[in-house]
Amino acid sequence: MLFVRTNEHRAAAAARIGARAALRERSALMGALRSCFARTQTWLQAGKYVNALASELPSRNGWSIAEHCGDRSPDCAQRLLNRASWDETAAMSQVRKHAAAGLDGAARRCRRKRMAVGALDETGQEKQGSCTAGVKRQYMGCAGRVANGINTVHLSYVREKTGHALIGARQWIPEEQVKDPVRSLVTGLPLDLRFRTKGQLAIDVLAEVYADGLAFDFICGDEVYGSCTELRQFLEQRGQAYVLRVASSFMITLAAGTRMTCADAVKTLLKNKDRRWEVRSAGQGSKGDRWYAWAWITASSRHSLLVRRHLKTGELAFHYCFVPQGQQASKTRLITSAGLRWPAEEGFEFGNAFATHCAFFSSGILEGSSLAGFYLDTQAAAASAADVHGGEFAALDLVQNGLPGDAEGGGGLPQW
Repeated sequence: MLFVRTNEHRAAAAARIGARAALRERSALMGALRSCFARTQTWLQAGKYVNALASELPSRNGWSIAEHCGDRSPDCAQRLLNRASWDETAAMSQVRKHAAAGLDGAARRCRRKRMAVGALDETGQEKQGSCTAGVKRQYMGCAGRVANGINTVHLSYVREKTGHALIGARQWIPEEQVKDPVRSLVTGLPLDLRFRTKGQLAIDVLAEVYADGLAFDFICGDEVYGSCTELRQFLEQRGQAYVLRVASSFMITLAAGTRMTCADAVKTLLKNKDRRWEVRSAGQGSKGDRWYAWAWITASSRHSLLVRRHLKTGELAFHYCFVPQGQQASKTRLITSAGLRWPAEEGFEFGNAFATHCAFFSSGILEGSSLAGFYLDTQAAAASAADVHGGEFAALDLVQNGLPGDAEGGGGLPQW
């Protein structure tokens, strides 16, 4: 159910319509996922599982999910995550197309053209135990310290001033676990699994997204991806523009053939009061516009270095940029793209609050979850995001027609 407290009848009507539209979208999505499951019973159980994760349960663990699904114990959910036969790649493809289509539709309703950006980022999730695939002691950004947990590479589809949704993921598995046959057997890793760096996992995710027909104006990411030569070559061979963060020690080749680090390029070519520095917003943050000083250094006809300077501390951040022949290369577009990397973090927060990994990490009953279970949780997160965006789009239509719709209209309990 969706409860709305307001004295405005039109606002309440807009919220109810948005919620109904979201429920219809979810029902259509779950119907499209039927072909991804070998057995009808497994498909039905997956639907109940996704509904539970996307519901307003105060606590999501094996037992609360089982109660919401009408099961006597978490055994059904555990069987679904560990041993059920279903095509997780095809399921992600369906969810990805559904979410992207909704965002594209909302963007088309705006008069101005909105950029589409693919934001690569990783998220860590703490996990107590040793039987989950990929778990080990490592640095967890979510905790700000070394802890036991897993890391996952995500791709977010970001539509400028419209919305965003997580559309792809690959769990990073440590090399020592991949090479250990006993550990692989215990954690349910595929026998033919090969170790992949996070940059290589990003290539795998992007290859699937491109196969589904999605296109981006730019690909963005932090230093983990900017430092991956293989990823940059993959994008350039496809003619894909990118704005990737790199370290200050990253080597660039200038137009004259001179090679130097990013830090040296700034010291040599720029000064604090140089006219090349221009103060611009990197987009809206939680406290309003994020203002920085920006400078743009051309390295070649296709490559450049975008430098961001903090206005108070003077801290520098470096973005290595590529724009293929025939596409517009301007400082404005590059700055906008660099600023659109942050919505991926909002997607992580939404996923942690509503769906991603909820059953995995909240209950020891599911500690032995396999990679297939990880991917089902990922589908749930994306489906939930698509559900909320569906309500958001419906509310957007009402706002444009003069009704103050509720942008969170998709948050009600599902009726699938």
